[in-house]
Amino acid sequence: MDIGLVLQTDPPARLLIDRMVRAEQAGFSHGWTFDSCVLWQEPFVIYSRILAATERLHVGTMVTNPSTRTWEVTASAFATLNDMYGNRTVCGIGRGDSAMRVAGRKPATLARLSEAMHAIKELAEGRTVEVDGTEMHLPWVTAGALPVWMGAYGPKALALTGHQADGFILQLADPYLTEYMIKAVRAAAAEAGRDPADVTICVAAPAYVTADDSPEALAHAREQCRWFGGMVGNHVADLVSHYGEHSDLVPEALTAYIKDRHGYDYSHHGRAGNPDTEFVPDEIVDRFCLIGTPAAQLEKLERLRELGVDQFAVYAMHDAVEQTIDAYGSDVIPHL
Repeated sequence: MDIGLVLQTDPPARLLIDRMVRAEQAGFSHGWTFDSCVLWQEPFVIYSRILAATERLHVGTMVTNPSTRTWEVTASAFATLNDMYGNRTVCGIGRGDSAMRVAGRKPATLARLSEAMHAIKELAEGRTVEVDGTEMHLPWVTAGALPVWMGAYGPKALALTGHQADGFILQLADPYLTEYMIKAVRAAAAEAGRDPADVTICVAAPAYVTADDSPEALAHAREQCRWFGGMVGNHVADLVSHYGEHSDLVPEALTAYIKDRHGYDYSHHGRAGNPDTEFVPDEIVDRFCLIGTPAAQLEKLERLRELGVDQFAVYAMHDAVEQTIDAYGSDVIPHL
């Protein structure tokens, strides 16, 4: 199982670059960032510096969307980085949550997302494709390779992931839901005539490593990661509004906890102490995240690996970023 690190592009960018270097030295395989250019700094500028400062680390968006940039711009950005540093990028993409909503726009439709994934991959790998009625290609791309991984929760999005994407990004680490959604993606891949094993499975969630399992240590870790339940709740609320509160298409284990959710302010998005996440109970934090000692982290990671997870990407938006990187490097990654 690979281990990735997910950070936000908060200034100063130098700190993010240093943390990605630290992660590579600790054995992490991937360095990811959010892509919401109103809330945070532009990631592609920073990716160039990360790739220049590392040797093996792959970098990518978790996640970009079809609407913030035109597809040829997104493809060219990834292809340029690959040309400069070798094929070391991954395009994580979804419909668009914070990047779109904070700008007063709606997320893309799944049909539009499908078109974007196809166009971005074809262009970044040097092939000709039609974009909004115009045929185009990037003539300077010679040996580009760009995996496109899609973030998904709902049944139609999971089906699209299996039909088309190179990888599946699931932003929660609950084993029951992970198993449910991996099965849906793999079934869709088989339905499309693909080998289900060709779809890389990436689970992304906060991990907070504690020195012991005392109630005080675990309580602090939960408070540092509670924001994640609120972020996932945004996507769950979309599913509930589309499919209804009790739908056979969406498991109740995913939807039940948002009944007390009341709005969401994106100015606190993805940050510890988010006041809009008080509705998230401890049970959800424990289910969705990795909380506890290295032994506890390994126990859950082994369960996720048994379910077919190829990479666990650590969301490190809390007060122990370096400590988590180092703990994974010394006490988790060597055992995987």
